[in-house]
Amino acid sequence: MSDYSPPLRDIAFVLDHVIPIEELAKLEPYEQLDADSIYGVIEEFGRLMADVWAPTNAVGDAEGSHVEGDEVITATGFKEAYAAYHEAGWGAVPFAEEYGGGGFPWLVGIVMQELLNSANMALAMAPLLTQGAIDAILHHGDEEQKEKYLLKMVSAEWTGSMNLTEPDAGSDVGALRTKAVPQDDGSYRITGQKIFI
Repeated sequence: MSDYSPPLRDIAFVLDHVIPIEELAKLEPYEQLDADSIYGVIEEFGRLMADVWAPTNAVGDAEGSHVEGDEVITATGFKEAYAAYHEAGWGAVPFAEEYGGGGFPWLVGIVMQELLNSANMALAMAPLLTQGAIDAILHHGDEEQKEKYLLKMVSAEWTGSMNLTEPDAGSDVGALRTKAVPQDDGSYRITGQKIFI
């Protein structure tokens, strides 16, 4: 059992007195939102994090993940916790409605990221890296890529990842040597080596 409790009072203080959240309702396209709807989303998401995700944190540390054949098997409860996140549509909250998102401001997405990280950082990597992949496709993908990937990634049916580790660099982004050089035909020539993903 986890003793994680989302810091909702602290979040409310920041959103009421530092941000302030009521100003969002004055911005397009958030005119339909008010503080109550935003707090409702945050509170309900916090409940999922406390009741479903946080209890898997210690289990993940104890069991870890392992490979069986060509599949990665996650710790007990991870699959079910992610399914609860996916089925409730939580991955879609901060993304544009045109891609199946909830149309909430990224401010709400940032609060959700904090709750994800606090409840179970290992499990949180799936939605957090997916958000990065979604942003990359939104800003740099062509229409075919957006159509193919965004609806399934925004809904959290599919996940994204980041491939970072190289020999002699580890996770030190500044020491990476892999390069993607644009070619005349619109493709990229990639040179470099990864030691694991």
